[in-house]
Amino acid sequence: MKEYNQILKELKELLKSKNLKYTKQREVILNTIYKNAGHHTPEDILMLIKKDYPKEKIGIATIYRTLSLFEDASLVESISFGKDGKKYEIGHRHHHDHLICIECGEIIEFVDEIIEKQQKIVSSKYNFHMIDHTMQIVGYCQTCYNKKKESKVDIW
Repeated sequence: MKEYNQILKELKELLKSKNLKYTKQREVILNTIYKNAGHHTPEDILMLIKKDYPKEKIGIATIYRTLSLFEDASLVESISFGKDGKKYEIGHRHHHDHLICIECGEIIEFVDEIIEKQQKIVSSKYNFHMIDHTMQIVGYCQTCYNKKKESKVDIW
């Protein structure tokens, strides 16, 4: 993962290129996402900011707008949950894929070399020049699966 100062420099360059002002609020949002590993909703980010920066006045609308700006510039990445919104993580990390529990929302990151190799094989087979990929495997984490099995709820 890139150092925070490098990502902050990229933020400043982005803002300058778009004729936008560098603000303390934007830096606080970026720093909060950087410091708190994992996948966070905008509401999660707001709660983390209130905890770490109690004197900082940042509203949820500012967070949504800033996350959109950051995502367009690849400073953050998101996972969409359809009508349930998005969860964000810092960009510029090592490549990874996701297992997503549809019951509790847990996100498990993983890297699998066989999957990575297979994507190259498939791309080559179709004369496709892959530059990146995103993989999300959706299902039930072990805890939720066990609860459903115990309650005899049909999960298929």
